[in-house]
Amino acid sequence: MVKRLLTLLHREFNGLHEAALLLGFSALASQILALIRDRLLAVKFGADQSLDIYYAAFRIPDFLYATIASLVAAAVLIPWLVKYLSAHDRTQAQGLLDGVATLFAVFIIVTAGAAFILMPVLVKLIAPGFSPVAYDQLITLARIMLLSPLFLGLSNLFGAVTQSVRRFFLYALSPLFYNLGIIFGVAVLYPRWGLNGLAWGVVIGALFHWLIQVPSVIADGLLPRPRRHVNWPQLKTVLLTSLPRTATLALGQITTMVLLALASLMPVGSIAVFIFGFNLQSVPLTIIGVSYSVAAFPTLANLFATGAREKFLYQLTLAIRYILFWSVPATVLFIVLRAQIVRVVLGAGSFDWTDTRLTAAALALFVISLVGQSLNLLFVRSYYATGQTTKPLVINFVSALITIGLAVFFWWLFVTVPWWSAWLAMLLRVEDLPGTMLLILPLAFSLGTIINLGLFWFMTERDFGRFPKVVDQALGQSVVASAMSGLVAYQSLNWLDNFLDLDTFMGIATQGVVAGLLGVLVLVVVLMRFQNRELLELKHSLHRKFWRAETVAPEPEGL
Repeated sequence: MVKRLLTLLHREFNGLHEAALLLGFSALASQILALIRDRLLAVKFGADQSLDIYYAAFRIPDFLYATIASLVAAAVLIPWLVKYLSAHDRTQAQGLLDGVATLFAVFIIVTAGAAFILMPVLVKLIAPGFSPVAYDQLITLARIMLLSPLFLGLSNLFGAVTQSVRRFFLYALSPLFYNLGIIFGVAVLYPRWGLNGLAWGVVIGALFHWLIQVPSVIADGLLPRPRRHVNWPQLKTVLLTSLPRTATLALGQITTMVLLALASLMPVGSIAVFIFGFNLQSVPLTIIGVSYSVAAFPTLANLFATGAREKFLYQLTLAIRYILFWSVPATVLFIVLRAQIVRVVLGAGSFDWTDTRLTAAALALFVISLVGQSLNLLFVRSYYATGQTTKPLVINFVSALITIGLAVFFWWLFVTVPWWSAWLAMLLRVEDLPGTMLLILPLAFSLGTIINLGLFWFMTERDFGRFPKVVDQALGQSVVASAMSGLVAYQSLNWLDNFLDLDTFMGIATQGVVAGLLGVLVLVVVLMRFQNRELLELKHSLHRKFWRAETVAPEPEGL
């Protein structure tokens, strides 16, 4: 048993579907833990001031993680590591890892120390609507969480090694341990230490995220070590490549900061509802978008490095088709079943009916951009695979400005044009609830994401070649099948309403599960009638029993 587990931990996965399915199943396990985490928080607090403070406390540590930790990001390091390992040059690979580890350690210690000192000023920028009492608690939580970028950055560095040698299973375990740490904080530390216990749970989760990868990296002989003397010319080249990516990630964090700062000026609980809705839509995003983009990235980097441009476009097209295959029906079913999803996952304890309905409305607005979010992850990584990091920066900069501009514009509309705010609330069936202003934030986010997708699609086709018609075919078949699936699921909800007690957990869960399964059944039947290629290829991958695939043994000095 132990031998089989160790074999799986060190296994390489080469097929896109096989690697993505493995990552997807691991992501599903991680997201289940994330849902348990959110349910515990919802039950204990509801959408109240305490959760607003807790979620706001992530903003400064997350910003440091997105900027400083991007120096050790897998997306930047993998192309270099693949290049060196493919050339059997482990000395260069080790030197790169040591140099990056040294630079990261210095930067994160200095910046985290500065943030610790300046935190009383910084919190007023990220949550201008908080009270003085809330600021005091926010400062404490944010200072504790400053440890998490250190551990997550080290985990990224080690993850670059495990992904470069295609050990996806081990890489995929890290988020599970991260969420376990947070759950430990909610269940064990909060009763003893209050909100501070939640923050320490985040730190423990980040520590576990890193430590799970340490044994494998040691076994590979590529353990990063801080050095007094590093290869500065090599490091300079990597830094020049990573700086645009750092700015790109910073833009994403700044956009989120601005949206949550606006939420802090809205009724209490607006930040919590925003984050709950975002976390729920992150379940399909992580399982689909993250899994396929991560699985495709090393192959894309290797194909571009070897000059196989046609195969590069083919691999990119393949990933796009699979993402469309999964994300379009997921979008439709999440919109149709949004109320059931929120009530089952979060609807208990202090999380009341108003919180449930507002979160369901926010979820619907977030999930309309699921396809865009998933494909954007892939397009960004495709550019990083070619060493081009400036174009994603420019595209995301434009999109960030548009998103923030839309949020401000929608705020103005909500306040000055009564019919518009009434129409938005009526569309989402929350016209009788207070606090509906917060819905302008996920709406702005999704519209900005869709515009971002349009820009990426145009630039990718211009730089790498037009996508074949098979992409249009995959999109068309998925849209038609998903529409029919959503219609059946919606009608099933109404039909089941006559037989189930929807005031109980079992009643609402049964309604959602049965309606969802009927929708999926219709989806599969329609796709089979279309003889959908993606469905047939998925069936083939499952028949190959990817979880039992033989290990692809690496060469003595590399892959």
